[in-house]
Amino acid sequence: MLSFRFLPDSFSMSQPANIVSKLPRVGTTIFTVMSALASEKGAVNLGQGFPDFDCDPALVDAVTNAMKTGLNQYPPMAGVPLLREAVAQKIKTLHGHTYDALNEITITAGATQGILTSILCAVHAGDEVIVIEPAYDCYVPAIELAGGIPVFVQMTVSSDGYSVPWDKVAAAVTSKTRLIMVNTPHNPTGSILKKADINALADIVRGTDILILSDEVYEHMVYDGQAHESLCRHPELAPRTFINSSFGKTYHVTGWKIGFVAAPAALTAEFRKVHQFNVFTVNTPVQYGIAEYMKNPAPYVELPAFYQRKRDLFRDGLKNTRFKLLPSDGTYFQCVEYGAISDLSEAEFSKWLTMEIGVAAIPVSAFYNTPKESGIVRFCFAKKDETLRLALDRLAKL
Repeated sequence: MLSFRFLPDSFSMSQPANIVSKLPRVGTTIFTVMSALASEKGAVNLGQGFPDFDCDPALVDAVTNAMKTGLNQYPPMAGVPLLREAVAQKIKTLHGHTYDALNEITITAGATQGILTSILCAVHAGDEVIVIEPAYDCYVPAIELAGGIPVFVQMTVSSDGYSVPWDKVAAAVTSKTRLIMVNTPHNPTGSILKKADINALADIVRGTDILILSDEVYEHMVYDGQAHESLCRHPELAPRTFINSSFGKTYHVTGWKIGFVAAPAALTAEFRKVHQFNVFTVNTPVQYGIAEYMKNPAPYVELPAFYQRKRDLFRDGLKNTRFKLLPSDGTYFQCVEYGAISDLSEAEFSKWLTMEIGVAAIPVSAFYNTPKESGIVRFCFAKKDETLRLALDRLAKL
């Protein structure tokens, strides 16, 4: 016999339904706040990390051609084979590691989806995940959605820049540790992991079943002749690592939201179980277009030189200010100390800089679970030269 629950007379049909948030601490991101303020004040937006210039027209032509030739229906769940094969070949050429395109490469709807799916497939309720701060803001919500417990280890910062205190990472490992998250090149600091860092990480996980998520979306933005030390290069780390990357970052098309995850077959099998019920698959013509475009390696091989020139232009201009420049070995971000200019908090200084000087930046404190004040803000130099020069003209007042 059916039974019905009747609402009291006092209940209004217009009253919103009650929902208990799964992410109660998540609000409007600092990127949204600062971009809105920059727009309102007419400031040069060096806050959000995306280019203000167009991608190569040849890439748009390749995607357009895929659309016009009828490649518009669902592709295979794991991604178009041609693209997966291109990714596997690129990794083998650059890093010497062989991934099976069929069983170990998955195309994702951007790196954020890849990171979320990597965490959801690996982390169970009560598992601990080590997060090295400052950290990109999608990490912790993904861990919490999986029922995991984030364990925070803060990077060390000095006049030489940011570095990972591996002794503290080792001390944070417990019997509940399931995953360690690393990011190289690193957002927001612009630092990179070097061979010594990778070896230190290997020492920590040796003899354990700890998995690693390596966020390598800025893999092609490493400067001054240095190498990108992808974790797939290390024979002990590759078998336990989800490597996440982004075509959007590499090809100046962040709005296309397309990336990939490379992982050994056993990890990929679990990843795809979540992936198929998360997004199922990814935009078909964009996949075919990128696969065609990747036949020419020059765009990603030459990317370090392209962005290093912009970095150097921006750094040279900042020397005319009272900012103290921290190293920028990778990414398209430049962090600066502003202690000689102001004693405001990072958030308040960023707002003041946007409103009074007309240049938007991001407070690095926003990348910590509990905001940490270091007197440092982050600029993005993935901009047209004229945009950077306009920003530098305004910053010269400082």
